Amino acid sequence: MNMFVIGYYAALIAASCLAAYYKNNKAFMLLFSLTLVSFVIGIIGGVSALRVVTIAVGLLALSAGVSYAFREFLIQLSRPGLAKELRTAPLTASFGMFVIFTYAIAGIFAPWIAPHGEAEVIASTFAPPDENMLLGADQLGRDIFSRIIYGARNSVGLALVATILAFVMGAVGGLLAAVKGGWFDQLAGRTADVIMSVPSLIFALLMLSIFGTNLSVIVIVVAVIYSPRVFRLTRAVAGNIVVMDYIEAAKLRGEGDWYLIRREILPNSTSPLIAEFGLEFCFVFLLIAGLSFLGLGIQPPTADWGSMVRENATLISFGDITPLIPAGAIALLTVSVNFVVDWMLFRSSGLKEQ
Repeated sequence: MNMFVIGYYAALIAASCLAAYYKNNKAFMLLFSLTLVSFVIGIIGGVSALRVVTIAVGLLALSAGVSYAFREFLIQLSRPGLAKELRTAPLTASFGMFVIFTYAIAGIFAPWIAPHGEAEVIASTFAPPDENMLLGADQLGRDIFSRIIYGARNSVGLALVATILAFVMGAVGGLLAAVKGGWFDQLAGRTADVIMSVPSLIFALLMLSIFGTNLSVIVIVVAVIYSPRVFRLTRAVAGNIVVMDYIEAAKLRGEGDWYLIRREILPNSTSPLIAEFGLEFCFVFLLIAGLSFLGLGIQPPTADWGSMVRENATLISFGDITPLIPAGAIALLTVSVNFVVDWMLFRSSGLKEQ
């Protein structure tokens, strides 16, 4: 029998026995279940399948270790109140924060991290990886690794700006609709319903075909598409707050609408709005990446993950997974943001782990 197989099963069984000896039931069930699953996979797929399982488990263990270390790092840097909240964060949320932090560093310091310029041609078409190009070259001979680093600045930065604009438009409209009510509430609500009734991708393609693919146009169009979602949530949250007694007391004191929004309503609706910001960012980010893939988003030679997938798609026909790297970067950021948002929604719901 292959020595790798013997060592693999011996390690799993030994770890399962240690977990059972120290009465760690969760670890025992996880490890022994992995042993049984690996036994079935080994029979069906052989040694190669077990190697894949080993790599996957190793990556999961590495991710868990990095997440735990990053959470402890944040706890050490935080104030006592925030540190107490961070201690309750699951490893998935810690992993999400680590990925977001990594993307932020890559985007901010892209010119210093990337070994080459985003539009610099340094090799032949689809040149293989070497000591100068970690991931090889694209269809024009540009360094793919450098373009992925710059793509973190361009793709994420544009999505963040569009999300902020959409959030400001939707949140301000929702707060005003809740406070003023009447015809303004009805007009804003029906306008939001009309915009939401049109599929977002079709609406974006139509607007960009008419007004062009300038970055400012992309930001405005995407913000208009997703601001109604923010409007509806803000209107619902603020609508439950404006009927409270302390709001009525503030109105009797003669306070204006902006005072009620700034000092009474907004502080009591922060948690769901922050969570909604994370969700909106994911939607906006995916829409911009889809538009770039279709050729109507960020235009060449500016590096963008969506356009990089389209430009290098021919490599898949030759068994090269390079086009999947920018696609994986898009998926990783989206999943990571959702991990953080899930934790924030759990905290804002008032539920506590026992």
